[in-house]
Amino acid sequence: MSRPSINDLAAFVAVATHRSFRRAADELGTAPSTLSHAMRALEERLGLRLLNRTTRSVSPTEAGFRLLESLQPALAALDGALDSVAGFQGRGKIAGTVRINAPPLGVALLLREVLPRMAERFPDVTVDLVAEGRLVDIVAGGFDAGLRLDDTVPRDMIAVRFGKPVGFVCVAAPDYLKRAGTPKTPDELMRYRCIRHRLPGGKLYRWEFERGQQALVLDPPGAVILDDDRLMAEAAVQGLGIAYVADAAATAALKTKQLRQVLSGWMPAPETLAIYYPGHRAVPPALRAFLDVVKESGRVR
Repeated sequence: MSRPSINDLAAFVAVATHRSFRRAADELGTAPSTLSHAMRALEERLGLRLLNRTTRSVSPTEAGFRLLESLQPALAALDGALDSVAGFQGRGKIAGTVRINAPPLGVALLLREVLPRMAERFPDVTVDLVAEGRLVDIVAGGFDAGLRLDDTVPRDMIAVRFGKPVGFVCVAAPDYLKRAGTPKTPDELMRYRCIRHRLPGGKLYRWEFERGQQALVLDPPGAVILDDDRLMAEAAVQGLGIAYVADAAATAALKTKQLRQVLSGWMPAPETLAIYYPGHRAVPPALRAFLDVVKESGRVR
């Protein structure tokens, strides 16, 4: 029996990990039909059924699972060996595409803090940013990494902390506060017009407050409902009510005094952001370059 090639084995790992010929084909840059034929040829060569196929899904057999468990560390070690000598080509030689999933404000932060350095140091690396509010399975979605609050990162992922901690603020236009008055405690929000945040799953975000040992979670009345912090801040600028948003969304308007902060003594502690990626697979050189720049951006603050 002739031994399968490294490419065939890597293709099997991609299919078995994604459980989809289409997603694996996207990762490998080939056609799903070509990949399907290659997997049948691999099974014939080994004399084993490695994949269960239906019209809607693909999953490893018991033998496939056993092979996958053995191949993943072996291929990771091989990639690591190749990466260890990649530096001799010079940093400018690293090429490829890094797909990142992040919320809109996270994408803005990457554009400001990371992409200028990437363009300078690794001009042959393409960074494909997808702005999405909902939490996604980055592996199933074909992403190399994601950006989320640190405490929402799945436990099986490797997380690299990034950027300044994200705080939240309650803000309103000065004219609105002049008309409606300034709330002194969170409970008073129940008689104000508020700008609510609809989460990707459809639920409204509940406003969280804390001071000392006190903690409150409120569902204030919503005069306007939006799904983006920046739009919520803009709605507040227009005098439509009080908004509870990530501080980055309101920074510019607070500086120009288009917005005023309220209930500042009741806001929860800031939360840390993290870039995260799968820990069970080798880190491609382009993603490694991206992570290096992320870590560097944290050191130069």
